[in-house]
Amino acid sequence: MPGTNLTREEARTRAALLHVDAYDIELDLSSAREGGTFRSTTVVRFTAQQPGAATFIDLVAPAVHEIVLNGAPLELSAFADSRIALTGLAAENELRVVADCAYTNSGEGLHRFVDPVDGETYLYSQFEVPDARRVFASFEQPDLKASFAFTVIAPRGWVVVSNSPTPEPVGDGDTQLWRFSPTGRISGYITAVIAGPYVGVFDEFADGAQRVPLGIYCRPSLKEFLDAEAIFDVTKQGFRYFQEKFDFGYPFEKYDQLFVPEFNAGAMENAGAVTFRDQYVFRSKVTDAAYETRAATILHELAHMWFGNLVTMEWWNDLWLNESFATYAEMVALVEPADTKWPNGWTSFANQMKTWAYRQDQLPSTHPIMAEINDLEDVQVNFDGITYAKGASVLKQLVAYVGQDAFFQGVQAYFKRHAWGNTTLADLLGALEEASGRDLKAWSKAWLQTAGINVLRPELTVDAEGVITAFAVRQEAPALPEGAKGAAALRPHRIAVGCYQLTEGKLVRTDRIELDVEGELTAVPQLVGRPRPTVVLLNDDDLSYAKLRLDADSLTAVTAHLGDFTEPLPRALVWAAAWDMTRDGEMAARDYLSLALSGLPKESDIGVVQSVHRQVRLALDNYADPAWREQGLARWAAAAEEQLRAAAAGSDHQLAWSRAFAAVARTEQQLALLAGLLDGSVELPGLAVDTDLRWDLLTRLVATGRADDAAIEAELARDNTAAGQEHAVTCRAARPTAEAKAQAWASVIDSDALTNYVQEAAIVGFNIADQRELLTPYVSRYFEALKDVWETRSHEIAQQIIIGFYPSYQVSPETLAATDAWLADADPAPALARLVVESRAGVERALTAQAADRAAGQVG
Repeated sequence: MPGTNLTREEARTRAALLHVDAYDIELDLSSAREGGTFRSTTVVRFTAQQPGAATFIDLVAPAVHEIVLNGAPLELSAFADSRIALTGLAAENELRVVADCAYTNSGEGLHRFVDPVDGETYLYSQFEVPDARRVFASFEQPDLKASFAFTVIAPRGWVVVSNSPTPEPVGDGDTQLWRFSPTGRISGYITAVIAGPYVGVFDEFADGAQRVPLGIYCRPSLKEFLDAEAIFDVTKQGFRYFQEKFDFGYPFEKYDQLFVPEFNAGAMENAGAVTFRDQYVFRSKVTDAAYETRAATILHELAHMWFGNLVTMEWWNDLWLNESFATYAEMVALVEPADTKWPNGWTSFANQMKTWAYRQDQLPSTHPIMAEINDLEDVQVNFDGITYAKGASVLKQLVAYVGQDAFFQGVQAYFKRHAWGNTTLADLLGALEEASGRDLKAWSKAWLQTAGINVLRPELTVDAEGVITAFAVRQEAPALPEGAKGAAALRPHRIAVGCYQLTEGKLVRTDRIELDVEGELTAVPQLVGRPRPTVVLLNDDDLSYAKLRLDADSLTAVTAHLGDFTEPLPRALVWAAAWDMTRDGEMAARDYLSLALSGLPKESDIGVVQSVHRQVRLALDNYADPAWREQGLARWAAAAEEQLRAAAAGSDHQLAWSRAFAAVARTEQQLALLAGLLDGSVELPGLAVDTDLRWDLLTRLVATGRADDAAIEAELARDNTAAGQEHAVTCRAARPTAEAKAQAWASVIDSDALTNYVQEAAIVGFNIADQRELLTPYVSRYFEALKDVWETRSHEIAQQIIIGFYPSYQVSPETLAATDAWLADADPAPALARLVVESRAGVERALTAQAADRAAGQVG
């Protein structure tokens, strides 16, 4: 029984048989305020290459009322196991399906949300990967493109948005009807319907005679926080950049951006109707790093209008063609325009996105960028750091290899040749080869079809006068974990070697040598005969994708002077290298803490500061020797308070340090400071203790037993919004009692009533690192519940539980043994096994790191 899965072979067979012309879809959402189900009527017209053949169409629905193929009613029993069997096809076919489809609370299909502020109902669709079938009958695969025409019935006064421009509604009763014009030929997963009493702000992108209507929507309860002008500015920046670089006009009729509640991802590139998580409408003060992240997300989704929507992968094994390209494109569009607000965007990429990729690429589930995707379950767990960040890193290196002009010339030819069609990797590489004159087959094999991360190490000798007598770059093949897919390989790297000299207390770059690294050892004769610089930095400017190591003298220098680099990118590269060494057990957690304490006070890039804050806390919670951990946490808490008090009033650094301090405060004096900031009896100049920071303070006070249920209810009364209710759930789960943990566990495992965001809030509050003893009984319960969760919950909900409740803070051989026993006995589905194995790898890595930290403590 296939269930809701679809194999690649099934998709190939169906694509060879069918050509889909058009869908007419009517959704009756008049029941939205009550919930439950809605009536969905689909008419799809398609041709069959072999008359008389059989196929199926996909549908996930509680009930089907009518199936009519070419005028002949079919037995309702043709609908079974999330498919409708279609036999005796004609050359030209028309299928009509009437079904009751279900509103969801999981962020999949048609999500339904009630805003506690106004009591109104808000809907939005989320169809990637395979969830259009939760809303209408569809051939659920990307290469069966068609035209889509939506008709929507919804309550009077609502706003309804889809891929085509919004028509004037008709009807005089309590409901009205919106009839949208047909789209161009697109894949079903990028269609969309968003409905509810949303409010909008409007503008247009103008370029000569071109006019593209722009819209931004959110719930009325967030309207006061919506900085539409800033969002429009970034959007127009992207339009200008992409249309110039792609030499292809924006392919859709309008461009709406909708900030919607309880959205699982960052955003979704629905054609002309992009949905974003509404946390990007900032209701409290955030740092500039948050604005940069939002801008990058806006540009990412806009890039998808060409790469992914206009031209779409044939099957999900080329998902990276969509996501890697969009990630690379977001960065160049963010950084390169002369009027950009974020010229140092590659610093954030190096410190955050590549760190994500490096972590993912060292898991047992690592895979080549061009992954083998056998079915839908494979792809649903493949939206990972390799598909996004490693792929984008590799594209950045490809651009350095062929030149940016040639790269975009190839992209332009690719869009013109394949507009409104489907492609594979060979199509893109062919266009790039033509434009650049380079044979990219070897490059593709080395970078796209192998897994893991190479390590680059400098090898140099210096004479008594400090002059370099030999210099080479040593490349190590990836150390692939057992069971990883894809062969390990030495790869060609285009890198720069940066030479930095300590001058008047600053590390200044005095030379830069760009070269190709090939094989195991690559000589760098340009540096021979020169005085040894203070720091030698491989992969300067972050051109390639590799783990970096520093020679002993450079490591000593950056340990003392990391904050003294004059530019942010080399600092970010060294921070990333130090973090990678900590994760690998080459740097003790206590030494990483010392590096952070010396380097962070001089770090100007707020995104780097916040990344290091997170990494320090992970190092202390999981990588530090348990016998020393509390001492390390005490040092970190004291330093966080010191930096909070020292930071410039009202600055991003002050806000970042306030959150870091709130997360770790532990002494009576520190907790009293949190309580004073919360009740207003203590003020720090410039620090706005606003809504979200208040919840941060209260969560820590609750978790340490300094605030009770009454305090939670009082704060909820101040902030009875959806976000406030989620924070309250986190606080209740964070209470340091066995009863609180039992309640949080039961609310997630014993019931499926929680929405995706409320469930996530409960899991976050349940998992408090300082409460390990309270969590110990749940190790065995976790494994007992796993298979039932996987088999009875939707993919998004199940994945959230499986990753979130894994006993990651129980770093012990016993946790590994329990995991191994379950994997051996449970016969889990491959996608489920992958999630568990990835979590297990985190504990295994933590044990290695703890041993390294313990050894460092014994030496010290």
